[in-house]
This record gives sequence, structure tokens and C-alpha cells, in this order.
Amino acid sequence: MRPLAGLCRTKPLALLIIGVVTAMLLPASASADQHSDLPSAVREFLDVGRTSVPRAECGPGAAPENGLQGDVTAADRDSGRSTSGYRCNISFVGGYAGRGAGITSTSFEHCAYLGSFFPGDLIGEGRGVQVLDVSDPAHPRPTVTLTEPAMLAGTWESLKVNTERKLLVGTGVPVGEGVGYLSVYDVSDCAHPRLLNPGPGTNLLMPLPITTHEGGFSPDGNTYWASGIAPGFVSAVDLTDPAKPHVIWQGLTGIEAHGFGISPDGNRMYLSALGGFTVLDISAVQRRDPNPQVPHLGRVFWTDGWATQHSVPVSYDGKPYLYTVDEGGSGGVKLIDISDETAPKVANKIKLEINLPEHIDSNIGSSMGGSAFAYESHYCAADRQVDPTALACGWISSGIRVFDIRDPYAIREIAYYNPPARTGQNLSLWNSPHALASLIGVPLMSAPSAVRAVLEGRFDPLDATTPRTGRLAFGDVSTDWCLSPPEWRGSQLYVACSDNGFMVLRLDDEVYSPPANQRSIVGS
Repeated sequence: MRPLAGLCRTKPLALLIIGVVTAMLLPASASADQHSDLPSAVREFLDVGRTSVPRAECGPGAAPENGLQGDVTAADRDSGRSTSGYRCNISFVGGYAGRGAGITSTSFEHCAYLGSFFPGDLIGEGRGVQVLDVSDPAHPRPTVTLTEPAMLAGTWESLKVNTERKLLVGTGVPVGEGVGYLSVYDVSDCAHPRLLNPGPGTNLLMPLPITTHEGGFSPDGNTYWASGIAPGFVSAVDLTDPAKPHVIWQGLTGIEAHGFGISPDGNRMYLSALGGFTVLDISAVQRRDPNPQVPHLGRVFWTDGWATQHSVPVSYDGKPYLYTVDEGGSGGVKLIDISDETAPKVANKIKLEINLPEHIDSNIGSSMGGSAFAYESHYCAADRQVDPTALACGWISSGIRVFDIRDPYAIREIAYYNPPARTGQNLSLWNSPHALASLIGVPLMSAPSAVRAVLEGRFDPLDATTPRTGRLAFGDVSTDWCLSPPEWRGSQLYVACSDNGFMVLRLDDEVYSPPANQRSIVGS
């Protein structure tokens, strides 16, 4: 037991505030009670993953984490240890920090495109989306910036590349949700993208009738899907002629529409909801039927995590699965069996130790003062679609995590890289959502899992009480936020984190051998 006498007076108040906020954010249908006589769908809805994947076994040259798997301890944050970063079986090759990397970034061939974050991206030089030439991975260099209205307005989670058609698309999302602006680029010369639609979507007087927060492509590159987070409005934008993007279908899919994954044939969308996803039949859009209809086929929802982010479609021995990522509530990544698309089933879960219910108190204790996100997963990429061997994920304050997924029922971590914290450099990171969001100190996205732990009697206020507990505002950027999907390039990963910008990392040969047909799969 820790002595209470030394606690400052603000700490009980801070814990009370956390409790109130988490209660407000908890999904109404969540419950701590698990009744064995409930139907299986209800039990699945209430089930919580209580096992973490095995830790990576670090080889020579590692600078491992000091606490729980995925944690950056309060002591490391306050002592400055986190400014040196953490690594296990992975090394830094080169990078370009710039002014930060927005929320999600993307890449194509030997180039990278750093997402923009409004309004910080308008300050100083290099406004808009920064293009990098990574021909020399040790020395990525900036080439041009993309400054069309969508690029200046902040691209949020919309900046995506379609490799089949060599197209880059981003939409304008100033604050959470955007309207109307979408720009399409030819990236055949990846270091110098060429705007293809100076008219509709780019011209300020010619907006498209879309709302947007996130977006992505059908695999053939002929359709770009824009999702406006609330309400659940989704638009299909035809890019058959990239110079003339136009909407060919729109629909209200629910109360919220976040990211998604698209099946390899382009006929199914796995559209993320508040906690779970809906399977949509988009084959009529894929075929370009007149007056296409998009029916709901199936759905699965859960309370173990929330703000479901996106899905990565894969298959093992011909059987289809998804790796589905939760952005909030320590839900981690779920393996979903979609062999019956009318009734998807959670088959396995990937969590770190810091995500487990019994450690949410420690999670809150170390992440206070670090802003709205803590140790949540966000975006992942598999190293191929058929029989993938590895999954790399941006795990926000836990950095980049890499998993061996050859056996989807025996997943283990093989490497991680949590970049050096840029503590105290907030004012120089104008394009970093982490730095700008650090007006908030409370890890709000962890709220539902904290309430659940309290209801289950697993939340120890003493473990949640650290020297950081009173930091309700003005976060100190004592970790980075790694939000983008790490993209595969052989044994290298192209990654982008909000504060450290773009980085090239290399996995040790002892833990990863690229498959012959490696291809980075994000899902859209």
C-alpha cells in the first residue's frame, strides 16, 4: 500500500473528475456483469479480453520498456527517460520530423505523404501535405507541398493511396468533420504528385456534396469512399475519370460511421461503428448499377473498446477474417471470423498488458497529463492479404507494435519501437495533433474501460494515483502519438507519428523475414 499522507489535494478531485467523465462516455449498454445464461451474441457484446499477447523477447541493442508491456511509466515520463525512446528488435534508419505528421499519413513506392492538421498546418513554412522522397531511407528529404484546399484544411484520416491506379486522395477535415473538398493526385512520379481535378472537389466554388472524417479506396481504385463520422453518412465518389470526381451513392448507415475495410473484390464494406462494425453489400456500386442500393448484411458490436477505427481484410487457408482495430477504451485489435458475413464472430483479441482490465488503473496513472489518448491501438497493416505473417500497428502512446500472426490463434509480439518523446517542444510541433490537443491532460479515450474496471472492482485508486494525477490540462508531450498504419517495405517499415513525423524503421532479421509476395494491406 502506498502512503496517502503525501498526496496533494488535487489528486482526489482529479480521480473524481475521471470517474464522472468516464461515466458520461460509457456506452449505455455496457455492463460489468457477465451472465452465462445470456445468448451468445449478448455474451460476445459484453465480453472483455483479459489476456495479453506474449511479450517480445528483445535481442542485443534493445532499449526495452521498464514497466508493463506498452506502458510508459510515470517515472520515465517525469524523469525524462521517455525522451530517449524504447526499442526491441527494431532499429531507426532515418526520418524527417518537420512540424509533425498530422493524424494519419500514407506512402507509395519510395515516397511518403505527411497528413496535415488544421489549423497548425497553416503556421510557418511548408503548409499543407508534405511530400518526402525516401530513395535514401537514412535521409528522407522534402520535395513539394500539396496546398489545395483539402490539403490545407487538414486531412484527418482521409489521406490514402491506391497502388493499382497510382492515385493519392485526401479530403478537407478542419475539426473532426469536413464538407465538400477532395483532391486527387497522380503519383506516378511519387515525389512530385500531379493534381488531376482542378475543378470539382478542389475549386472553392465547386465543392462535392460529401461529409468526411475518414476515407479510403475500393481495391480497383475506381471508387473513393468518404465517411462523415456523425451522423453515419457515407458517400461513394466515382474516380473512373479522376479529373471529374462525382458522387454516385450516398447513405445514412447509422448514428456513426468511422473508418472501414473493403473486401478484395470490392463488394463488401466493413464499416466501423461506435463499438463494432456493420457489413454492407456495396456490389451494386462496384458494378456501377444505376440507382445502386447498399443493404446491410450483418453486424457485430461489443463493449470491449469503442470508436472502432478500421478493418484489415485477410484470409487464412482460404477462410476470410478481419483484423479490426478499436481507437478507444483499450479494446486493442480483434480477429473477426467473417466466413458467415451475416453473423461475424470475434475469434481472438490482441491486447498489450497495459490494456488489460486489471491494469487500467496503472494506465490512467501514467498517462495523465498526456492528453486525450493513452495506450490505444489506432491503425494497422498486414504484410500480405493471403496468409499474412505479420501485423504492424500504430498503438498511440505505446508506439509501433509488430506481431507475428502466422497462426491467428497464437499471436505474439515480436518487436516494438516507441520513439523519443519530444517533451516541452509543443510550440514547435504545429502540425501535430498531439501537441495541439495537449491543452487537455486527461486520457478521455480510456474513460469507458476505466469505468468498467471500477464496476468490476479492478480499479485501485492508489495505482491510478501518481505524481501526474493532478495534470488535468496542458499536457507535456511525454510520449508520442503513433496513429498512422506502419507500411511494409521488406524488412523496413514506413511509419509516421504525430510528434516525430516520418520515420523508417528496420526489423531485426532474427524476428522477421519478408514473405516473397509481401504487400502492405491497410484495408482501404
